[in-house]
Amino acid sequence: MTPNLKHLHPYPFEKLAQLKQGIVPPANQPHIALSMGEPTHATPHLIQEALLTHLHGLANYPTTKGIPELRQAIAGWINRRFQIPADAVNAETQVLPVNGTREALFSFAQCIIDPTKAAPAPDRLAAYTPSLAIPTPVVIMPNPFYQIYEGAALLAGAEPYFLNTLEDSGYLPDFDAVPDEIWQRCQLIYICSPGNPTGSVIDQASHEKLLNLAEKYDFVIASDECYTEIYDDESNPPPGLLQTAYNMGNTAFKRCVIFHSLSKRSNAPGLRSGFVAGDAEILKHYFQYRTYHGCAMPLPTQHASIQAWQDEHHVVENRRLYREKFAAFIDILGDVCTVIKPPASFYVWLKTPISDTDFARQLFAEQNITVLPGSYLSRDFGDINPGLNHVRIALVAPLDECIEAAQRIKNFLNSL
Repeated sequence: MTPNLKHLHPYPFEKLAQLKQGIVPPANQPHIALSMGEPTHATPHLIQEALLTHLHGLANYPTTKGIPELRQAIAGWINRRFQIPADAVNAETQVLPVNGTREALFSFAQCIIDPTKAAPAPDRLAAYTPSLAIPTPVVIMPNPFYQIYEGAALLAGAEPYFLNTLEDSGYLPDFDAVPDEIWQRCQLIYICSPGNPTGSVIDQASHEKLLNLAEKYDFVIASDECYTEIYDDESNPPPGLLQTAYNMGNTAFKRCVIFHSLSKRSNAPGLRSGFVAGDAEILKHYFQYRTYHGCAMPLPTQHASIQAWQDEHHVVENRRLYREKFAAFIDILGDVCTVIKPPASFYVWLKTPISDTDFARQLFAEQNITVLPGSYLSRDFGDINPGLNHVRIALVAPLDECIEAAQRIKNFLNSL
């Protein structure tokens, strides 16, 4: 077995199951699950119909690259959504379908990280220390984070470097805080916008700063944008990395790869459908990796995905439903705690008056509600753990359950 396996941490939901073990919640209150980011809104009929219509495709092996119609639908969506010219994204060379962003975010690091690549030595040392050991490559990621980033880095033989996202910085990563030595060793950075668990959005200026750093230090940016279609202001959608790159003149999207999914956008987590897009040279190598990885998307899924990427009506309605839930949830809790509506995503990142693990355990024991402790989504770094004394609340349940949950959480807070 690879020795890197021993570095992996238990997954957050494993920790949560252990935290709840042995607790018997009140039987007279139905359980409300707000811990997992699993949409429960109805999957659009057009997706279901396309799946049924193309079930005959199960008789054929799909190709890793996917059918041209799917790649064209994705490229067209990128161009429309991020307001770049119709031919800006080449469907043949700059788009690959993936089975949801989770498998792609993980496998991407396995393809990108080169443990034999030495970081550039300072000029004053280059002539005198040619035999220095090659430093461990670094993968930078936000903290708190989607744990796939960390696992991907560790199994690729890289060292994770965490960027604490704190309230003072709007829960956004501070790229200026990264030492030069880390940038020199960095081969890959994961960013997540809108963020999980905070819903914070990286603006164009921050994208520009990161793109300039990537050019200076020669690393790849993996932009996880799977929450980008769930936002509050219809007139102000979150910007994307390719959008900023194109506007800067980086029309080939050098060092940029974005990750998108239908799970949140189209309420289809079980479809396992998404895409990666960006730098053609990077994707050429990633495509070669994927031909061995064995991850071709089934043809019925591809046809269903085409319908999803070409339709925006269900996405607009999806956002309306989340706005309705946020409004009701915050209205109930607003007078007993500080609860902030994020600009995007479907999460509430709630500060807790007691430790986050005690809060989650007691809330389950007394109110039969499951939320996720923030410390399970983060690591100690720089003498702090940015997830401590927070819980992540996913407003994925139906409206009536979210209202009921808010009322129970209010009662719980009043009892502390």
